[in-house]
Amino acid sequence: MNSQELTKNIRLPLLVAGIITLLLIAVAGFYWFSGKNPINLLIQKSQPSAAIFVSKSSPAMVSLLVNPDALQTIEPKGEFSQLKNRLLAKSNIDYQNDIKPWLSDEVTLAVTTIDIDRDPDNGLQTGYLMALATAKPQKSREFLELLFSNRAFSGTTLGVERYKGVKVIYDHPEDLPGEKIQNSLAGAVVNNFVLLANHPQVIKEAINNLQAPNLNLISSLEYQKATQQIPKNAVAVTFLNLPIVAKWQGLELAESTYNSQILSLVLNSQGLLAESTFLTTSEIVPPSLPLSQPVAALQYIPESTALAIAGTNLSNLGNSNLAKLWQQGTATIYGNSEDGSSRLLKPLGDIQKSLGLNFNQDIFNWVKGEYALALLPNSENPTPHWLFVVEKTPELAEMIARLDNIASTKSFNVSSVTLDEQEVSAWTQVTATSEKNTSINVDTTMKGVHTTLDNYEVFSSDLKTLKAALSKNQKSLLENPQFQHGMAVIPQPNQGYIYLDWENSQDILKRQLPLLKFVEVLGKPLFNNLKSLTVSSYSSEPGRLKGGVFLQLH
Repeated sequence: MNSQELTKNIRLPLLVAGIITLLLIAVAGFYWFSGKNPINLLIQKSQPSAAIFVSKSSPAMVSLLVNPDALQTIEPKGEFSQLKNRLLAKSNIDYQNDIKPWLSDEVTLAVTTIDIDRDPDNGLQTGYLMALATAKPQKSREFLELLFSNRAFSGTTLGVERYKGVKVIYDHPEDLPGEKIQNSLAGAVVNNFVLLANHPQVIKEAINNLQAPNLNLISSLEYQKATQQIPKNAVAVTFLNLPIVAKWQGLELAESTYNSQILSLVLNSQGLLAESTFLTTSEIVPPSLPLSQPVAALQYIPESTALAIAGTNLSNLGNSNLAKLWQQGTATIYGNSEDGSSRLLKPLGDIQKSLGLNFNQDIFNWVKGEYALALLPNSENPTPHWLFVVEKTPELAEMIARLDNIASTKSFNVSSVTLDEQEVSAWTQVTATSEKNTSINVDTTMKGVHTTLDNYEVFSSDLKTLKAALSKNQKSLLENPQFQHGMAVIPQPNQGYIYLDWENSQDILKRQLPLLKFVEVLGKPLFNNLKSLTVSSYSSEPGRLKGGVFLQLH
């Protein structure tokens, strides 16, 4: 295919997908640097200026708030430059000569509408808008003329018109009555932005939004509340109108509590903090009182843990803001929250099934104090080892008696064994087997063990894992440098932590979430450099749920 054909075949959805990929991978690529500190990167803006072109009913908007070339100063290996060239290769555009001379410090992408012509009878045609800030409007006009001249030379029929004083250039769309609206490429230079869209109507509506401020996103009270949550030095920001996003994706926003979400990416010398705020008009409550220091129960969780969850007061979890967010997300994606939970939390579901328990009724409702739950790699079979540490409270003795009783009703033997001079209660299953009617063997399977340590009760899948928790020579997760870095970045007070060691958890996650393999391929630069994830929620102000994910990178 020659260069003219490449130019003719470019479509804005391809550019949008490419630029979104560029934003995500570029952020991960920040960390291919040596001896340079990304927190020195100067951020000129606190929020996207291009929101003036985007409708209040837009499903989604994502913005890079720095000039892409500024990122290159902290990424010396050249992957970012190579990526830019690959993404623009099919457009017959040279970034260095055609874009760099005028590009300023913002690139914004928006899904402007789920149906450009608002006629569902001819199918839904999503509108896409890309706004590139320009420091030199005349240079950017020359770029636009060059882009469409190349398309004209390749045989594309162009249209040019003045719309409310703005020159709009576009591929002449072949819209026929009763047929689906056709994609094309349209562009204009408006104020200090180059606008590109997949249909001229998208450009015209962007101009309408600029000239009638009550139509654009900036006039939305929901958006105004959201942008107040953007932290300083955010390099990228995403705003999502959740009900419209669900409709755009053909989903039903079930069990709806949260109306919108704003996500910000902030660079850190150790990695990347993705901070998110969900907004709602409903009354929401945190699951527990805020914590100003790490959960002490983590002292019994080994350093090599693949996944750890720690906090306080599981009894209130089901009514909390976190539970409502989980229910909304899983119910929207999977149809109902139960199916979503069973798929995404399959390792915990397997443990629940193996022990014949209902976690909510038999355990969570009884846990009023601290807790720590951990999954550890198992080299012998796909089911991970587990540990569950619970702080002693008046309710705990009743919970333990209840669990022992459930074990007995499931035909498990409840017995006492000694492990390193520590008395341990064990739940075992004894099975008799015969071979060719000549001999009978008795197999004993350990289903779970628990013991008391100081002010905690420690439950485990097996004696070997429990021994690791008891060992004074075993470093705990609290001593793990990766976990310490995550705790240092996550604001305090908070509602506890979810910690994921990427290297130790990959086998577990990929078995339970096959989609992760596909995601990993798309985000290879990020996953290749990922060491751990630390997740927490904090700052539960009225009508807001705020939290963050810290990605520690090599």
